Amino acid sequence: MTLFGKMEADVEIKASPEIFHDLIGGRPHHMPNASHKLQSCDLHEGEFGKHGSVVYWNYVHDGVPKVAKELVEKDDENFSTTYKVIEGDIMKEYKSFNLIVKAIPKGEGSNVHWTIEYEKLNADIPEPHSILEFVVGLTKDLDDHLAKA
Repeated sequence: MTLFGKMEADVEIKASPEIFHDLIGGRPHHMPNASHKLQSCDLHEGEFGKHGSVVYWNYVHDGVPKVAKELVEKDDENFSTTYKVIEGDIMKEYKSFNLIVKAIPKGEGSNVHWTIEYEKLNADIPEPHSILEFVVGLTKDLDDHLAKA
């Protein structure tokens, strides 16, 4: 059984790729205002919205408070942001874990494509389906927030 995996999901939203990418990649510290799933986002290195910054999240996953420290890789040209988890609760089960989010123009809004790339610590670790569901729900929360703004 392989320890490496990849999962993907798409979410159609009303927000433009530029606006969605600006929030998720450029102003992650504003995201806790848009979703009860996120409690806080603190800057540990660099500058918010800049490639190479490091952010620290407090979030709730499956009803349990958790933390994650992530390296942010931002691609403004393609409206894509990669969050590489470098510390936190996810690292108790995974050797590597990357969340890649890309906003693709679609009609008046966007298609948000999520990719999770991971390496499990052992074969007994489950596939991260609940984390994929978490980011899909987060995307919907963020879109609702942007629609009200």
